[in-house]
Amino acid sequence: MVPFNPLSVVGSLAGMGAVLAWRVREGRTAVTLRKIVIPPLGMATGFCMFLVPAFRIPLEWAGCAFLIGAALLAYPLLRSSRLVLDGEAVMMQRSNAFFLIVIALAVVRMLARSYIDSFMNMNQTAALFFVLAFGMILRWRMSMFFEYRQLTCSQLRCE
Repeated sequence: MVPFNPLSVVGSLAGMGAVLAWRVREGRTAVTLRKIVIPPLGMATGFCMFLVPAFRIPLEWAGCAFLIGAALLAYPLLRSSRLVLDGEAVMMQRSNAFFLIVIALAVVRMLARSYIDSFMNMNQTAALFFVLAFGMILRWRMSMFFEYRQLTCSQLRCE
């Protein structure tokens, strides 16, 4: 079993705090197609890690991690956020529970990571959780994309 590393927990908490602060700031601006599409595209560059043999994991594990992220972990995000028209701008409307959900997801991922670290090396664990996070973000952003298109097309009378 991997020994407990308090510095890792502090780093994770600092990262989570930075993400929450960024989300608060981002929530005050209009949503654009670019803001929806760029994050998963930027994150996709992380798949280059699999060029390094130390990060490679079995395809079945990657598929399971992706499905868990897309099916289970994305669901609370989908339920707690939606897009609405505010005049001509599309804005993100989050439920009061959104930030609690983001914190709970981070805690679940930290606990699962500490468990999985006990039988995988650190690089493989990182790869597995990257794929899980990518599945979660991709499904959430795809849902936002379709919701955005529906709102903007209804406003512009698209087909």
